Amino acid sequence: MSATILEGAPVAAAIRATVMREVTELAAHGVVPRLEVLLVGDDPSSRVYVSSKAKASQEVGIRSATHALPAEVSAEELGARIAALNADDDVDGILLQLPLPRHLEARSFLDRIDPGKDVDGFHPINVGLLHQGRPRFVPCTPAGIIALLEEAKVRLEGARAVVVGRSEIVGKPMAALLLARHATVTTCHSRTRDLAGVCREADVLIAAIGKPALVTREFVREGAVVVDVGVNRVEDGQLVERLYPGDEARRAQLVKKGYTLVGDVDFTVVREVASAITPVPGGVGPLTIAGLLANTVRAARQRRGL
Repeated sequence: MSATILEGAPVAAAIRATVMREVTELAAHGVVPRLEVLLVGDDPSSRVYVSSKAKASQEVGIRSATHALPAEVSAEELGARIAALNADDDVDGILLQLPLPRHLEARSFLDRIDPGKDVDGFHPINVGLLHQGRPRFVPCTPAGIIALLEEAKVRLEGARAVVVGRSEIVGKPMAALLLARHATVTTCHSRTRDLAGVCREADVLIAAIGKPALVTREFVREGAVVVDVGVNRVEDGQLVERLYPGDEARRAQLVKKGYTLVGDVDFTVVREVASAITPVPGGVGPLTIAGLLANTVRAARQRRGL
């Protein structure tokens, strides 16, 4: 068996096309959705993500601006920036790019964002609504995964789903979305006993734990659908060769950039037993930004009762 590769780009393109139609509809009411991004510090990955979000917003007609703050910004200043954006009635969505510098506790600032503008879906009110089965804003990566599974016609009702990872960003909301679709859900984490054994019970396995190639052949039941959320920079050439034997493109990337991106799943061996699997990169990644755009338009509509 060799798994079907679940590419995220076509699904993301469909979501963006829907967003563009909704932006056009809002324009008829004199509304142009506006997204404001707060970027603190100079983390290279964060800069790349924020740049991608700004470009994607522009392409679908959403106004977007980035507030770049120094790493040493005070808690008072960051809080004031959030308060100002909350108070600006022209702002529809506020995104606080994570991670923050160590002296700033992320949760305390995420909690300050107006829940009606919380397009990441991390405010406790929005988290509560999600777990009650009446979501307002769904965190972007889990929402994208559901869209991908639905497009691939993966049956979730009655399926045994295992989520590896319990983060607020992916693991917990992912479990809630699967449960809402009548899957039987198990959430695993660093203290789960016999992790491989639990994962082998899954019809649908979601790996979101942040450890390169943690999920190996022994974790996966034959015919399972495997979704790899991990994005890990690997600089070890021997590890890359073991995970992707003979992959010249990976070798070239390692030489050029000094690293290659590897998921939480050992793709080469798992694809031989899974029925479907997402690649890294190119799987879940494109869907995250598409979800952000959809949430921003949703916020613009809801705030104006449209």
